[in-house]
Amino acid sequence: MLRPSHRPSRHSAPITTTTPANHPRLIAITGPLLAELVLGIFVGLVGLWLASKVSDTASAAFGLANQVQATFFLLFRIIGMGASVVITQNLGAGNRQAADDMARASLGASTWIGIGAGTMLVLLAGALLRLLNAPHDVLLIADPYLRMLALVLLLDAFNACMGSVMRAHMFTADTLMTMILMHVFHLLLSIPLMGGWGPIPAMGIIGFAVAAALSRLFGIVLHLTLWRWRLHLVPNLRDWWQLRRDLLAAALHIGLPGAAENIAYRLALLATVSMTASMGANALAAHSYTTQISFFILVFSLAVGFSCEIMVGHLIGARQLGQAHRLVSKSLKLAIFVSTSVALLVAVSSPWLMHFFTRDPAIIKTCTTLLWITVLLEPGRAFNLVVINALRATGDARFPVAAGILSMIIVMTGGSWLFGVYFHLGLPGIWVAYALDEWTRGLIMCTRWWRQGWIPAVRKTNRRLRNDNPVHGHP
Repeated sequence: MLRPSHRPSRHSAPITTTTPANHPRLIAITGPLLAELVLGIFVGLVGLWLASKVSDTASAAFGLANQVQATFFLLFRIIGMGASVVITQNLGAGNRQAADDMARASLGASTWIGIGAGTMLVLLAGALLRLLNAPHDVLLIADPYLRMLALVLLLDAFNACMGSVMRAHMFTADTLMTMILMHVFHLLLSIPLMGGWGPIPAMGIIGFAVAAALSRLFGIVLHLTLWRWRLHLVPNLRDWWQLRRDLLAAALHIGLPGAAENIAYRLALLATVSMTASMGANALAAHSYTTQISFFILVFSLAVGFSCEIMVGHLIGARQLGQAHRLVSKSLKLAIFVSTSVALLVAVSSPWLMHFFTRDPAIIKTCTTLLWITVLLEPGRAFNLVVINALRATGDARFPVAAGILSMIIVMTGGSWLFGVYFHLGLPGIWVAYALDEWTRGLIMCTRWWRQGWIPAVRKTNRRLRNDNPVHGHP
């Protein structure tokens, strides 16, 4: 484990050791976030299971279309990621008005991004699936499903925005209850819509998308209720449409690089999915099954990373850099231990676990191999999910993008082609490239954090907070 250097780098100032304020414990924020993420993944897993009852081809279509939709969803991170960090920093600095203004501004930005993303998905669904080498039988099922997901994408823009604001205020338990109600509603609707019930015809995986759209509308109503009740924040009509460029500039400074890094990852992942699709429907089904299961493995690191980002943002706003530094170290150790342990447990049980999805022995064997490789992958991913979020919370958003994109192009995409296609290792070769990429990026981010390369970004952040809040700002 890397240890922090006690010698300041050429860019850094000594880390302060201000006495911490009464901040919630890491686990108090991580718990609800973890439950929320697990619930979302569980819904996807149930959808994949229901699709598998139709056929392995339907499962492949479900997984491929969701990969494309998830890539478009990352556009919302441009605003959501940056706005969340800016809100936490302003709350840490004691400027509630600036935090509320940012929440309203992010709502209007989400409207336009959601409309743009949804429109592109409707127009380009077929072309994108063909670009990913979707087999003809998979394409026939995935195309209409993906077009229906465009409406879900627009509605998710609002839920993602309002949920991020609630978490920034540390109301993670309230957000969890909203997600529970929304996802339960989704599942209750999915079963009759996908399989048919009484006068309702069986719609297959399109029924899953219809249920998702209706549940997202329900989620928006719940979030608006929480904004009024917990935050005393009631959006007016203008907030839903107005683009406040002056307020969004600070969010874009953090959100654009952060979203670019996420989008680059998704594009690299789609390139590897395209390689997988060229290997046939069985390979694509195995990729879908393993990817969905791996979400349950990485979810703890993801929850710790999000929690760490929220708390570091508050600590940076309060200028408690020493506590922020210690928090990252603690979070990283916890994420590595838990995620690696869960990955090992899943790998051991994979021969039995895969029978929930398929009876094809070749697919089961491939998935088992991939899950054993995941045991080596997860510690590297924990470095990424925790440290990169901490860097972003300090305002140091550009470095992770530059380093991350380079690794994704060379190690992830290039390595997938080299091992999976050129050396004919197939899916295991692609998974080895995934592991190498996670470790490469993770070690780079850790080096950045422990050498205190984020200190100049903190100085800029604190100058901005003082300018926005001269009364409560620190001298």
